[in-house]
Amino acid sequence: MSEQNSAATSRRRRGIYLLPNLFTTGTLFAGFYAIIAATQGRFVVAAVAIFVAMLTDMLDGRVARLTNTESDFGIQYDSLADLVAFGLASGLIAYLYSLDSLAYYSNVAGKLGWLAAFFYTAAAALRLARFNITRGGAVEKKVFLGLPSPAAAGLLVGFVWVSADFDVSGAQLVVPVFLLTVAAGLLMVSNVRYHSFKDLNFGERVPFRYILFMLVVFVLIILDPPRILFLGFFVYAASGPILALRRWRRRHASRG
Repeated sequence: MSEQNSAATSRRRRGIYLLPNLFTTGTLFAGFYAIIAATQGRFVVAAVAIFVAMLTDMLDGRVARLTNTESDFGIQYDSLADLVAFGLASGLIAYLYSLDSLAYYSNVAGKLGWLAAFFYTAAAALRLARFNITRGGAVEKKVFLGLPSPAAAGLLVGFVWVSADFDVSGAQLVVPVFLLTVAAGLLMVSNVRYHSFKDLNFGERVPFRYILFMLVVFVLIILDPPRILFLGFFVYAASGPILALRRWRRRHASRG
């Protein structure tokens, strides 16, 4: 009987938790679908798919913690899904929407276009790898080192969504898309610190104004999703360098 119990326990340990990994699969599916939509020139649909991937990515971790179903398998699977959605798919959307038009200018310019998209994708992979080896550390509990890959995707794909929603050709925006792609990649692999918001406790009482603020944000997103979401991710991406500059100035002033 004891041998049977131990075999059953071993089988359970070798299994995977279904619920959080379903959300992770949703992230992977949304990223894959975004690639399909982008290759068909449906950039608004592709951008929406990436933002759906952000939602499922946020839910899988919270569900795992709430149900006590975190596992090493789930962590690795989540990183691979994030790489597809927020690295490969997002970089490809930027390339197919705008960066590929650099090939019309010269062969060298065309190479710069796909190299920028590759740099962004590689930076996302490096950011995720660094996050995995520092996960659970004292630093990553309070802040993120480097721009998180979902936020980088929100910045880059959000710009594409706004532009496509205005029916602006990507060829007209090749310079800002190129700069945004490279900047997002650099921020991901930088040591710039970003607030992780992991210290938020949704079970605690909060002032009424917090609820009012969230209601206003929700209404604004519903009224104009592409512009409000892009603005939100742009402000978050800019907050890291701005706060780093403020800390540097304070240190410089104290030494002086």
